[in-house]
Amino acid sequence: MAEKGINNKVTKSVTINIDREEAFDIFITHFSVWWPSAYTWSGDVLKEIVIEPKVDGRCYERGPFDFSCDWGRVLSFDPPGSLAFTWQISPSREPVPDPSKASEVEVSFVSDNAASTQLVLEHRAFHKHGEGWESYLEAMDSKQGWQWVLEQYQEYVVNMRRN
Repeated sequence: MAEKGINNKVTKSVTINIDREEAFDIFITHFSVWWPSAYTWSGDVLKEIVIEPKVDGRCYERGPFDFSCDWGRVLSFDPPGSLAFTWQISPSREPVPDPSKASEVEVSFVSDNAASTQLVLEHRAFHKHGEGWESYLEAMDSKQGWQWVLEQYQEYVVNMRRN
């Protein structure tokens, strides 16, 4: 377990110039399109990556030749406000079948008006990954971690709105 007082989470956010219902919908229904293939096992040959839109839904990717790998489970699903899921990917990028050894990701969609939405992502409980969790947290907190992933989502929304 993490020592008291040690930061054990990463929090990142981006602002999207659409209402939160649309922001939530795009996050889920276009997940395969905006999620960076560099953050998958299949890479450039990724066929799809999915968060099933329901509590206990699977988070998985599908690659060539029916390759399939679960990487999480939906813990809560409350559109258009938030969703949470387990992050069953180890510090060495291997699948973790045991959810008790997984961290958690919560994504909230916060809006004060109809014109924009702030997406706030909190990735917490890194200590559950065991050895190497501190460097894993640092990596996900870096510019190439969650911030970059959220910027891919933000860029996708901007480009989608232009077309």
